[in-house]
Amino acid sequence: MNNLHYGIIGNCQSAALISKTGSIDWCCLPKFDSASVFAKILDDEIGGHFGFIVDESYTVNQSYIPDTAILVTAFSNGIDAFEVHDFMPRYYKQNNTYHYPPEIIRYVKYVSGNPSFKIDYNPKLEYAKGETVTYIKHDFIVSLNDEETYDTLFLYTDLNKAAVVNGDVIELKEDCFLMFGYNEKLFLPDLKFAYLQYERTKVYWLNWMQRTPTYKRYNDYISRSAITLKLLSFDKTGAVLAAATTSLPETIGEVRNWDYRFCWIRDASMVIKVMSHLGHKNIARRYLNFIIDLMPDKDEKLQIMYGIDREKNLTEITLDHLSGYHGSKPVRIGNAAYKQRQNDIYGILMDVIYQLVANFKNDIDNGEEIWTITKGIVWVVNKHWQEPDKGIWEFREEDRHFTFSKVLCWTAIDKAIKVARLLGKTGKLAKWQLIEEAIRTDIMTKAWNPDVKAFTQAYDSNELDASVLLMESYGFIDAKHPKFISTVKAIERNLCNDGLLYRYKNKDDFGLPSSSFTICTFWFINSLYKIGERKKAAKMFDQLLSYSNHLGLFSEDIDFKTKRLLGNFPQAYSHLALIETAINLSNVTEEEKVKSRIS
Repeated sequence: MNNLHYGIIGNCQSAALISKTGSIDWCCLPKFDSASVFAKILDDEIGGHFGFIVDESYTVNQSYIPDTAILVTAFSNGIDAFEVHDFMPRYYKQNNTYHYPPEIIRYVKYVSGNPSFKIDYNPKLEYAKGETVTYIKHDFIVSLNDEETYDTLFLYTDLNKAAVVNGDVIELKEDCFLMFGYNEKLFLPDLKFAYLQYERTKVYWLNWMQRTPTYKRYNDYISRSAITLKLLSFDKTGAVLAAATTSLPETIGEVRNWDYRFCWIRDASMVIKVMSHLGHKNIARRYLNFIIDLMPDKDEKLQIMYGIDREKNLTEITLDHLSGYHGSKPVRIGNAAYKQRQNDIYGILMDVIYQLVANFKNDIDNGEEIWTITKGIVWVVNKHWQEPDKGIWEFREEDRHFTFSKVLCWTAIDKAIKVARLLGKTGKLAKWQLIEEAIRTDIMTKAWNPDVKAFTQAYDSNELDASVLLMESYGFIDAKHPKFISTVKAIERNLCNDGLLYRYKNKDDFGLPSSSFTICTFWFINSLYKIGERKKAAKMFDQLLSYSNHLGLFSEDIDFKTKRLLGNFPQAYSHLALIETAINLSNVTEEEKVKSRIS
């Protein structure tokens, strides 16, 4: 059972989710984190949507134009057929800037016969608070909400505007368009304009993907994931969002519902690492500038997360008037986790800085700022690495000495040393190497549990945690080290459930999780591959890919029993791990893959 049958479109300013039947059920304008104009995904009754209604003779299929973010929903009864091509305009302009207005174009393409449909246009501005009223004007349709916060939405079309608003039957004879956006247009758009936007946007994405390497295996999944990660980047500042949604629950009917339309330093840094590996320099540079702009003072501590416009205060509130995704309340906007301390973020950030310096050493124009940040990170880590924190999973209870956080403190120093060498700044190496060795000794002594035969979730703990699998990825331990192999085996025995992994099994603030955190299964598959169990890794990976939705997209979580996608969607974390795992497994031979299917 998979209820997240949605595709995502966007233009690096905002995004929208479109159901497999062509209904826009989630869209915020003008930015990702603005109030919603359509939010049916969070309340089936009052959330608002924009769809097409056809009679039961039609079948509906959905796919992306390959190597683009243009989503095509095809309606056909065998004789009468039409397609809706949905996209948010994005293309390169002659003045070295990008065009990415806060608007969506629905280009309706006539295919054959005499197709007919009704348009179900039902905007609900400002998260459906108050009443949204829609008016037909001479040049456009405008929807307005002024009860709490004034907001407007403009719809342009070459169809009969009354028929659109009233939901009358429309018989399609030729191509047409519907374009809605945050701003009133200065020039009245027509079909030719809509088609030109379509072609320019298609060319943009084809050019962008042309710079992405191709792989013998899993290339379609890698390509779709790369485009999805790009769609979750905010062009204006370089921030990268964790996901495009808020309050899609980790478990139906429970309260693990969070707003993910923000930039977590950890998630974003991992995305940038992967995108840099794929050769996309601009997204990496913009994110680095985002970080540099956040750190004006040399001793300023990083928050774990920020708003996409660099906001530091992300006060969490609930929208009690919305019933939530399948009744899962509360619906939250903002995220109180911004106040937490997570010591791992410095290591993750330093790892990204190292990747950028190593890959683009001769093409970086802010080397002095990078060196200042590097020294600042070492200072902070040296001062605080022995302190407990909330850990990667953001436990809201007491602070602990989490193994992953300690490993990433080591990573911060390790990568700072490497950056110093690359930049020719060797004066501090001897001192930094002593810090690195002290952290390593501490971890090897206190994180290893001889009874469990594994590195555990935290010091003095018997609990296992999937995050320790990343010890190898960050270079702390070799994949063939007996203690790492033993840890992978222990995690398989204790956290694996029908091919999916628990993050951990110890009860957290909300009880035992009943869904798998998608990225953890990718981490485990990667670890199997690294320790030499390539056949098992390939088999598990193919099984995991089968749980994606109809467009190859993943959310944050997967239900253990039903394999239903849960959590915020699409999830950057999941797709970056998919890319990393797919690239590794593309090296598995065909003979090994055949053996894995037989075994």
